[in-house]
Amino acid sequence: MTYTEQDLVRIARRENNNKRKYLVVNRLQGKHIPVRPHEALSLFRALADTLKGKYGKETLLVIGFAETATAIGAAVAAELGADYMQTTREIVPDATYLYFSEEHSHAAEQKLVRDDLDRVIDRVDRILFVEDEVTTGKTILNIVNILKKQYAETIKFSVASILNGMDETALDTYQTYDIELFWLVKTDHAAYTEIAEAYKGDGRYIVCKNELSGPNVSETDTLVINHHMDTRRVVNSARYVSYCESLYQDIISQMDWDGVQNLLVLGTEEYMYPALYAARRFEEQGKNVRFHATTRSPVAVSTEDGYPFHTRYELRSLYDSGRTTYIYDLQKYDTAVIITDAAGDIGEGVRSLVRALKLCGNERIVLVH
Repeated sequence: MTYTEQDLVRIARRENNNKRKYLVVNRLQGKHIPVRPHEALSLFRALADTLKGKYGKETLLVIGFAETATAIGAAVAAELGADYMQTTREIVPDATYLYFSEEHSHAAEQKLVRDDLDRVIDRVDRILFVEDEVTTGKTILNIVNILKKQYAETIKFSVASILNGMDETALDTYQTYDIELFWLVKTDHAAYTEIAEAYKGDGRYIVCKNELSGPNVSETDTLVINHHMDTRRVVNSARYVSYCESLYQDIISQMDWDGVQNLLVLGTEEYMYPALYAARRFEEQGKNVRFHATTRSPVAVSTEDGYPFHTRYELRSLYDSGRTTYIYDLQKYDTAVIITDAAGDIGEGVRSLVRALKLCGNERIVLVH
């Protein structure tokens, strides 16, 4: 399937970020904007198709970037039959890391689990980085330089992104580094700052992390999953897809889904692909499903029709109650399902998210963790 910039790109205004004042929002990606699951997965499959047959004899390790490209990376790895891991900003138990920076981001520090790279790197011919959007390519060059210093110079690198906004100088730099680039849509960012600054930012800002805000929160239906496959560590993509199927089967076997027609499935921050997979399986059962996820990204909301977000809910993170996260443009559904791998004391984060969902009229909320 062929996509255009008009099909995918919406421009939003970042909040309190002078390094880059705009956010490129992909309306089909399933992160910030609610999406039909099959549309997101078709987009990710189209990106994987640009790579099929390119590296038939090479052993690939696919690395997806947190938080917005974790699901894209997992889907691409599954299509290519490659091992997969993601970058992370979370604490991984009993792990050591390679650190690098994402210069334009609101949360700049990223890391990879070094222990797993140490374990697999000798059998990897090429590392394929997967992103939603590459603008300058500096972040990936940062990590390429770190990996070359840490490991053998013989490892090859490629980058696949849904959007590519690199200018000629950046493209030439990648050619010098012998890093092959793949993308679905080429973008020109020259006007994006001006577009973002023109929006009024007069949408609805609702704080749900305060105990006093919103309605009283009743008990959610809770399904406890005993095992999560963590892609912050290297996983076999086929096994990961099997895990996602088993997670979906656990969900449908423990709850009554008869009579549920309009369904929301939410991922949390970096944890997106298992929730998207479950959302697609619900969709295959004939249900009307939307999928998106909570995010660390603080984005202005505005009342203009052409603006991508109109209402922002400010939450406590399920992963760290001292951290603020966000969800945008919630609606009312028959059932809302939150699927998370957050562990430990997730109570404050769950309460703030449930509070946001209830403000939109969602009465039946299922928590899967």
